[in-house]
Amino acid sequence: MNIEELRDFCLSLPLVEEKFPFDESTLVFYIVDKMFCLTKIENFESVNLKCDPDLALELRANYNAVQPGYHMNKKHWNTIYVNQDVKDVDIKQWIKDSYNLVILNIPKSKRPNKI
Repeated sequence: MNIEELRDFCLSLPLVEEKFPFDESTLVFYIVDKMFCLTKIENFESVNLKCDPDLALELRANYNAVQPGYHMNKKHWNTIYVNQDVKDVDIKQWIKDSYNLVILNIPKSKRPNKI
């Protein structure tokens, strides 16, 4: 996976916006002003994704490329190193999972109709 593929995939999800809230090199994807995915664009090596705490532990145990979220709440976020022992299709599924976890905390009136 490369940064363009990640960006295209994230922006294909309903109501997603991209922003640079922290600095000029940290790209963050939001659904209704809640972040679900972030990465460095200048040195694209990993992506941070929100994750169910139990699943986060399971993924960390099963993949070398999945680590506790770097600079994030380690209970709820994973850092996934791309192009290692995780397939792109799995990363895309985990992006959807992160997106869906965030949507659960958004009022129903602001959620997209189809997820």
